[in-house]
Amino acid sequence: MYSFNEGKKYIQENLKIEFNEVKEIISMVDAEACKVKKSEEETMKGKLLYAPKELNKCFKRNFKKKGWITGARINVWTEVPEIQTTHKGYREIDALKNKLGVEVQFGKYSFMVYNVAAKMTIFAKQKIIDSGIEVVPMLRLAKEMSSGVSYFEQMKTDLEMRGVSNIDIPVIVLGVVQNKKVAKTLLSKPKQLSFD
Repeated sequence: MYSFNEGKKYIQENLKIEFNEVKEIISMVDAEACKVKKSEEETMKGKLLYAPKELNKCFKRNFKKKGWITGARINVWTEVPEIQTTHKGYREIDALKNKLGVEVQFGKYSFMVYNVAAKMTIFAKQKIIDSGIEVVPMLRLAKEMSSGVSYFEQMKTDLEMRGVSNIDIPVIVLGVVQNKKVAKTLLSKPKQLSFD
């Protein structure tokens, strides 16, 4: 767990129930059921890897079960006078409850930092969230995914080196791993995810 801009203090003081739900949702993810991607990469040819799309589906399903809004969108636009056009689009956050936004990121590195440094601040400026949680793999889990997937240790380093800006909101970054203890204890149960 990494507390960015006093995220841990703010969330534990103001959104303790929601934070506990996020931890429970993480533990509900059946990680082994998401190990379905057959690698085509030279260094791991034929090896079964954790599939980010499948992990994201599990998270979305579990957030819905707990009553979170999933896929909340805001419209965005900007004028581009140089080419006489208006660019329109949207930004979406993975889960939302009581002004706490959650992003689950098992993708490329650029998206992890973007979520905290840009997307969450955009949602905060629109008064939709006031704090956030970013769920990312630890290096141990990332090593069992396709190459190019970033991980907690890398993100923590960059956020520490970047420092906090006056527009940043309180954020907790949670690094998750396959919980082999759960699998060993329950024998027939698959590996679950955990963040501690």
